[in-house]
Amino acid sequence: MTGKIKRLTDKGFGFITADDSPEKDLFFHSSALQGVSYSDLKEGDAVTFDTEDSDRGPRAINVKLA
Repeated sequence: MTGKIKRLTDKGFGFITADDSPEKDLFFHSSALQGVSYSDLKEGDAVTFDTEDSDRGPRAINVKLA
């Protein structure tokens, strides 16, 4: 899937807006990043990712800069 970083926090997680469902944001944790450091991300960056179900709904995994 593709999307953009919507919001980053100072606690090591953030939210991605998926291109195919802009009405719903996906949570991601810094441990889900592949080939990029959390500190290198900026809001608005284009990313690719996979999703998985969690206790709190779907979340983004394998997050990479596009």
